[in-house]
Amino acid sequence: MIACITISGCIVGTQGRPKNSPPPVTVPSVDLQRYGGTWYEIARYPNSFQKKCEGVTAHYEVRADGRVGVTNTCAHGTSSGKPRAVKGIASVIAGSNNAKLAVNFTPIPLPKGQGNYWVLYLDSAYQTALVGGPNGDYLWLLARTPKITPAQRTALNDAALQNGYRIDLLKDTIQP
Repeated sequence: MIACITISGCIVGTQGRPKNSPPPVTVPSVDLQRYGGTWYEIARYPNSFQKKCEGVTAHYEVRADGRVGVTNTCAHGTSSGKPRAVKGIASVIAGSNNAKLAVNFTPIPLPKGQGNYWVLYLDSAYQTALVGGPNGDYLWLLARTPKITPAQRTALNDAALQNGYRIDLLKDTIQP
């Protein structure tokens, strides 16, 4: 969900799921309090708004109004490059048990619809997560630590494949 960090426009060049495939399947529910905190980006589909971003993190915080505050940060060029951050607000899509969110980063409003941030995999300890856009334009592998084990990566990749996402399009994120 690392959206619009460079605010160069949210034009996407990746189509990671066939257009005629069924919608991806989200996790049954997400405890937003447990999901809150900092996540490290392990890999992503390349996109225009994260161009030259490394050392990427996302921080989520449940707000008093029930929405989720989002702060995405990246280092420009290398994992030790100049940091850049963007703030947004996520609203839960009704009936999704917190597994689908509509995330908006000003000044680029996004339509509410089905949401643009779907939690597709979340391990029981809330240590790794797979998040994607339902149309296949976006996919992120996230973890609570900057590095993950091969078994964790396999679980994330398997969840992506089961939902029809192409893992060959993933770009690994360099973390410090």
